[in-house]
This record gives sequence, C-alpha cells and structure tokens, in this order.
Amino acid sequence: MNPSLTLDRCVVRGTHAHKGRTRSLDPTTTAAKQLHYGRVVLDGGDSPLRFPTGHLETGLIALRGHAEVKTGGRSFPMGPYDALYVPRDSEVEVRPGPEGCDLAEVAAPVEKTYPLQFVAWADVQKDPGLHFTAGAPPTERMLNILLGKNVEAGRIVAGVTFPAPGNWMSWPPHEHSAMLEEAYLYIDMPAPAFGIQLVYTEPQAPELAVVVREGDVVLMPAGYHPGVGAPGGSINFLWMMAAHREGVDRQFGVVNVQPEFAASKSGLEAGRAK
Repeated sequence: MNPSLTLDRCVVRGTHAHKGRTRSLDPTTTAAKQLHYGRVVLDGGDSPLRFPTGHLETGLIALRGHAEVKTGGRSFPMGPYDALYVPRDSEVEVRPGPEGCDLAEVAAPVEKTYPLQFVAWADVQKDPGLHFTAGAPPTERMLNILLGKNVEAGRIVAGVTFPAPGNWMSWPPHEHSAMLEEAYLYIDMPAPAFGIQLVYTEPQAPELAVVVREGDVVLMPAGYHPGVGAPGGSINFLWMMAAHREGVDRQFGVVNVQPEFAASKSGLEAGRAK
C-alpha cells in the first residue's frame, strides 16, 4: 500500500465551481510534489484578471468560452482546447470574452526560462503525433497532446482525452511514477454522467476507487490508474503531468504496463518523441 494515495490528499471535488482564480492542487495541500493545478473562471463583462507566474512555468488550457490572454508583450485569443505555455517570472492578464471563459492552469516549478508558446487546437487536430486513437472497444479513446513534444518546457505535460461512451481509459493499466506525477481533471461530463477512477499500487487492494464527475480532479503521485465511464456517458478528462527532474523526465508515453497486461501495448506510442 502506498501511504500517499488517500482521499484527502489525492481527490478534490468540484474544482470548476468557483469564480475568479483558484488553486486546487499544490504540494502544500495535496500529495503532489511538483504539480500545481487551478482554474480561472470569469463571466462575460468581468474585469480582466492579472497574476504573476512566479517561479512556476504555467500552461493555460481553455475549457469553455473565449478569452484574450496577454503576456510577454503579446496577445493570444483562446477558444476551447487552445493552450498557451507561459514562462516563469511572467505577468499574465486574462480578459474574458462576451460569454465568459474557463481556463485550466497547470504549473510546476522550474529553474530555467523556456519560450512563450501558443498551441492552437486546430493545429493539434492536424498532427497524427498529437491527435490519435488509442485502444479499441471497449478501451477506445481519442488522445490530444496539447503541451508535449510540440512545446519546449521543463516539467509540465498536458492534453485532453475523450473515451468512447462507457469505455475504459488508461488501459492497459500503466504507471510512470519514477518520472512523472499526474492528475486527471474530468471535463465535458454533463450530469448525470459519471465515471469510476482507480489508482493503485496493489491490484488486489486498490488504494483509491472513487466516483468522479465534472470538475473533480484526482492526483496520481504513484500507481496504475485506469478508469471507466458509466454507460451512456464518457469519462472525458484533461490529463496533466509534472516531471520530477526538470528537462530529463519530461517524456510522454514512457510507461510501465501492469505486468498481468504487459502483452498489450500501452496505446501511447504515437505520442512519444522520436
């Protein structure tokens, strides 16, 4: 049993429910060591929100609505699933569009400064190394890498996955805790949709087996982490990772498959750097 895998240190409910800029995951309140996650939720007509990144490299990923993000002397219009990598020691301004905006904020501490980079969702859809199908029914899902091999960064990696309704995801079960800690944020799951998320180091006695809904986040500092959507809905999620060693461990798709299922490929091969 892994003592870090507990409900109070790894599960945060309803992280989308509060306006303004909020922080739901960080090393002071959860089992995370490097990974920070928060949300920027603004209504149309709200004043621009400003904040510094400090010592954290930061990825902003638009989940709903539209926003104009200003940083580094540049301006970036952002719509659903566009992503922006912002270097440490930056100042950020988020101005909501007429219908408001909802941005996920993914961050981790870094020593180096990496370049400001924008990733358009439309461009991701055209790249077979960033947008690809993994698995086959009942484990079929569409992966989209937003901040991965396409972006120069120190620790953070992020993307969105859309499993087919009722399907399993992150199958075969895999883990990568020696290199990366991870969290799943469940998105685009309108009620009554829900899923079941497992996180375990011992298959016979899972440390975590939780019902998850829209806006919940589950941290995976260690362990295998498959999940499944309830029939009729999908367990859609934004996955975010932080490498333990800056510039060394930031590698998507380098995983250990649970030994009982090791005969199957992970399904992540297309997203690995060549």
